[in-house]
Amino acid sequence: MGLIYALSAYLSWGLVVPVHFRLLDGVSPQAILAHRIVWSAVFVTILLVILRKRLANPFPLRPRHALLIASAMAIAVNWLLYLTAVGSGHMLDASLGYFINPLVNVALGALVLGERLRPAQMLAVGIALIGVAIALAMAGRLPMLSLGLALSFALYGLLRKLVAVDAMIGFYTETLLLLPIALPYALLAPDAVPADGWQFGLLLLTGVTTALPLIWFAAAAQRLSLATLGLMQYVAPSCIMLLGILFYGETPTPDRIVLFALIWAALVLYAGDSLLAARRARSAMRGSLPETKGA
Repeated sequence: MGLIYALSAYLSWGLVVPVHFRLLDGVSPQAILAHRIVWSAVFVTILLVILRKRLANPFPLRPRHALLIASAMAIAVNWLLYLTAVGSGHMLDASLGYFINPLVNVALGALVLGERLRPAQMLAVGIALIGVAIALAMAGRLPMLSLGLALSFALYGLLRKLVAVDAMIGFYTETLLLLPIALPYALLAPDAVPADGWQFGLLLLTGVTTALPLIWFAAAAQRLSLATLGLMQYVAPSCIMLLGILFYGETPTPDRIVLFALIWAALVLYAGDSLLAARRARSAMRGSLPETKGA
């Protein structure tokens, strides 16, 4: 189920979310962010009522749950940077940020969680790192927007893994923590008032397109290693890159083409090694089962 949750989240972020936000062209990133938080809180409240989750003390409170404050701030920063990139026609910058993000995930997994990679996986990460280094060298500048996206989302993934709380409850807590800031802005700021019914409908739907992928991502984070989760994320930026090139007229620079090729080579290598490891594990498990003798 971890792989299904991860793919659902990344395909949503790569295809559904950028198209949705491009339809809100003319609305400021700050206004969209405020509406995302407000309508996400409403949407998840409805889900919790339908699923009959207990809202009062849904988990025994422990010190680590205070990390949800930090994860709420991390995801708010990530959302704002993403909205700025998409809204200003820089989908390829957003794509680059999410290409870099898995490398940060791998580093955090090794440094904080003590996760280890097999030799083939280390090679895959090395290829991806070379691709990012070449792309940065060819571009001749430090892409601050892309780096901000990568660092904020990697930190969010780490924090959610450390908190280890139910995916929906955790996201609901994060939205409630951000609501005291978002709600006044959505109600009072001139740039946050919808121009018409169509725009209001699109803003309302941000609750759905925001909440569901993040709930799926948090569920995947609890079931997969941080390294696997990070390298799977190449699905989303690849989709964003293709959208920017094929549908929104952005021109890929040579550095992005090199990066795209090397990243996908790393992804194929990592995925192949993971499949082989899973087959070996199943074979070893079958070999360790005691033989049953006939009567």
